Amino acid sequence: MTGKSGQTTAYKIALASMMAALALIFSYIEALIPFSIGIPGIKLGIANLVILVSLYILGFGYTLAINVIRILVAGLLFNGLFGALYSLAGGLLSLAVMYLLKKTGLFSTVGISMAGGVAHNLGQLLTAAFLVSTIKLFFYFPVLLFSGIISGILIGIITHLILKKLPASLYAATGRAKNSKKPD
Repeated sequence: MTGKSGQTTAYKIALASMMAALALIFSYIEALIPFSIGIPGIKLGIANLVILVSLYILGFGYTLAINVIRILVAGLLFNGLFGALYSLAGGLLSLAVMYLLKKTGLFSTVGISMAGGVAHNLGQLLTAAFLVSTIKLFFYFPVLLFSGIISGILIGIITHLILKKLPASLYAATGRAKNSKKPD
């Protein structure tokens, strides 16, 4: 590849690869941290920092690839097949919701992250209800709703701070404006 477009594509692929590795490292760190409040399925979701930053920097396509790679590799390494399946369902639903909300330009990073956290928990709950063939699991949704909102707020605030600190040259190298709310 030659020319500006080829350089931009190569840069995006390299950046996406680094972000996938960072998201995997964050997944590993989260697996090591004994964060347990006695309620199963509740995590901080620190790998979602990378996913949300990527959504703003690289757009939907690259972020989808980063998210799927991270979830599948982390599932194989740390969570097992069912853990990967739950994470994939939650991660895909979460990314779709965050992308659609970002595309409207009406929501802040924190609002998008909150919706993503809730959608992630909902995706996992839908998968669990399907796999065990019972709707009774939805009695657990209020707890997951609350935890998704809290973790979404924390991840959203940190993501906002990261995005403010990133250099404008990073955005320019990926073909995006730093303060752009343009859809992907």
